[in-house]
Amino acid sequence: MERWKPAVEQSAREQRLLKLAGKSRKLFVFLREHRHELFDEAFQDELEAMYRQTGQGQEPQPPAMMCMALLVQAYTQASDAEAVCLSGTDSRWRMVLDRLGADEDEPAFSQGGLQQFRERLIATEMDRRLLERTVEVAKRTKGFDPKKTPKTLRVGVDSRPLEGAGRVEDTINLLGHAGRKVAEGMALALGTDVEEVCQQANAPLLMASSIKAGLDIDWSAPDAKLDALNRLCRQLDRLMAWVAKQSKSCVAAPLTRYIEALAQVKAQDLEPRPEGGVQIRQGVAADRRISIEDPDMRHGRKSKSKRFNGYKQHVGTDLDTELVVACAVTPANRPEEEATGALQEDMAHQELFPDVLLIDRAYLNSPMTEDVLASGGDVVCRPWRGASAKPGLFGKRDFKVNIRDGTITCPAGEVEPFEPGAVVHFDPEACGPCKLRPSCTQAASGKGRSVTMGDDERLQKRLRSRLQSRAGRAQLRERVGVEHRLAHLANRQGPKARYRGTRRNLFDLRRLAAVQNLEVAARYQRAA
Repeated sequence: MERWKPAVEQSAREQRLLKLAGKSRKLFVFLREHRHELFDEAFQDELEAMYRQTGQGQEPQPPAMMCMALLVQAYTQASDAEAVCLSGTDSRWRMVLDRLGADEDEPAFSQGGLQQFRERLIATEMDRRLLERTVEVAKRTKGFDPKKTPKTLRVGVDSRPLEGAGRVEDTINLLGHAGRKVAEGMALALGTDVEEVCQQANAPLLMASSIKAGLDIDWSAPDAKLDALNRLCRQLDRLMAWVAKQSKSCVAAPLTRYIEALAQVKAQDLEPRPEGGVQIRQGVAADRRISIEDPDMRHGRKSKSKRFNGYKQHVGTDLDTELVVACAVTPANRPEEEATGALQEDMAHQELFPDVLLIDRAYLNSPMTEDVLASGGDVVCRPWRGASAKPGLFGKRDFKVNIRDGTITCPAGEVEPFEPGAVVHFDPEACGPCKLRPSCTQAASGKGRSVTMGDDERLQKRLRSRLQSRAGRAQLRERVGVEHRLAHLANRQGPKARYRGTRRNLFDLRRLAAVQNLEVAARYQRAA
């Protein structure tokens, strides 16, 4: 396999291009100056290990050059087709790819070759290795002074919503979309057209330009939607019965994917009617599918008023170097704490473990938080607000919690023992005649005040204490570093995903984080 051996010395033409690029596209300059360090012999060995050395087939392009192309593509946010074009027409691309001496307008790679290389990176987890490599190169630049960098590792973790690339549809359109794809797949397998398949299966609705156009009803009429749904389901049932009669060799993997999607939508969104037929399910099924083309997309909420459809991107940032060291992507409906396992795995590959973890409350119950505390590290986070006390009544903050003795004392001085995660009930005989009862509880006569204790009450008390001091509040604000990294990533990528599926979007996040790390290294180098 041919190895990429880019020149180190700069030609006169390259110097002119670097001078121009340095005014608006500074990363081109850094990539040209440090490409031989980023893609050294050892890293190129790792990239070449992704290929089988059989000697058969067409010789692939040098993997290091293709990897550089993916970085430049992420930096410029070019599509695959644009990347192919720019590799032959844009002088900055040609300079970084060491192609200035090649024929003008000749692309460095094909669109298919770029896609295949991306899939190869994903299959071998080399996209994670690329992120690690940018961290290594960044720390070797002269802008990172080991004497000034703290010995402890402070990691900030945060997330942002990412709109999925798949189309979000209601139940009728989901069913119709999946049915149409099944018909198209059977037409391809049988060498015929979709109309012929729909006629044979007696499912004419699937021949319409859209399912709702084919249904052609007054949607405001009573029971119109219910009748349309049942008419569509009957035709889909006839289609699936017809598919089942065909040769098993026709049902290939792409077709199976849509058959399973159709069955999943039916199971999640529909329920039988007592009168016969089906109806839309009351309530939303757990983990409901919202897109046919992207099965991993889900409904999610950033807040009570802000809903989004797609994914959550999670990053872990070394707050002292500003480098992104870990990435994760989860469906939008999954809690943040589920992403910490993937973040820890990324850091473990770099032999990193946080001494101080700065997070928001969504990550507080995660395994990462438990591991940091168990190792003697510190967790910086705002405490849970707890249930709001009714106006005019004492709240939990007015009670004194003694973690060491396992007791809680009310404002009147009554002491009760407690267990983490349990509800403390104060003695009704003490609460009944208490002078502070009107300010403490509205419980019925014969009952005392109750206080709910958290499972992590010791940690919550420490977090509440930190919030009361100026130094503690200043420490909480240090997490803004990871928010800045997310803002930079969002500014480059935009609000919508480039790819479909959790794994491909994780690749894109790692690639964008790698570009971000290289920009940080370039900035530190200029400041040094």
